[in-house]
Amino acid sequence: MDLDVNQEATEINSDHEHEIGNHHQSIVPPPRRQYQWYLEMVIYALFVLSGQSAATLLGRLYYEKGGKSKWMATLVQSAGFPILLPLLYISVTKNHTANSTNAPSTLVIVSVYGLLGLFLAAGTILFVIGLLYLPVSTFSLITSTQVGFNAIFSRYLNSQKFTPFIINSIVLLTTSSSLLVFHNDSGESSKASKGKYAIGFLCTVGAATGYALILSISQLFFRKILKKQTIRDVLDVTIYESLVATCVILVGLFASGEWKSLKTEMEEFELGKSSYVMTLVWTALAWQVFSIGIVGLIFKGSALFANEISTLTLPIVPVLAVIFSMTR
Repeated sequence: MDLDVNQEATEINSDHEHEIGNHHQSIVPPPRRQYQWYLEMVIYALFVLSGQSAATLLGRLYYEKGGKSKWMATLVQSAGFPILLPLLYISVTKNHTANSTNAPSTLVIVSVYGLLGLFLAAGTILFVIGLLYLPVSTFSLITSTQVGFNAIFSRYLNSQKFTPFIINSIVLLTTSSSLLVFHNDSGESSKASKGKYAIGFLCTVGAATGYALILSISQLFFRKILKKQTIRDVLDVTIYESLVATCVILVGLFASGEWKSLKTEMEEFELGKSSYVMTLVWTALAWQVFSIGIVGLIFKGSALFANEISTLTLPIVPVLAVIFSMTR
């Protein structure tokens, strides 16, 4: 009888330990998933750094060699999304259809994509105007403040908890960016009038604020509305918000009448017609690489982390510009 009782107690304890083990495994992801998460974060970060750096350098090349259209410079930042369409069929996974019963309505998804696209179009044209009317140093200094704006939006929209490490990284990134910009400000002056300088300042501040808001809304969309975890969803957000932004920018291009001067601009481009087209094409592709990276970092990490990685391109671009100028 005692043997039966002891055996039963042993079985209960083993079952209890098995349940605890299963519960522990559900909380702590296996090492393989952790390695996969780190690998994806590294890939997305490289996309952000390489895409934004290349796009910025090509954008400067466009203006230096004769490009003048503000709307064309804006359009290339979102018009490259068709290159991502084939990836939609490659990235179909089982997880994409797993929670179809809890999926948000089509109206909600369309509304979010439309909102993100409108913000993207508005922020892009504001950035272009700011860069046109401000010295590069002043423009970069104001742009670096978007980390602070993003921290505020992340606190209230995404319930971001501020640890000492996060606060330290925000302060270091903003301060180092400011010091770098002031160091590069030697002898640089703005040729714009005071009125245009004020417009450029306000547009850049508005763009930095709007871009920080886009990142926080994207994180809110992933966590609270979409509630999915696949690469397909990263592509969906990137493509559809770019589609909406491209449509809005095309309306501005034709309404402003700048499309009439594009042919003359291409013929007068210092590097030739083919180089003019290729500059725009590669700029558009580079911005799409950046878009996938930034959306992926929001998806796997947070909007604040994605913005901090994006800020790291500030010291990278001048270094690359010097290297390429030496190789000419």
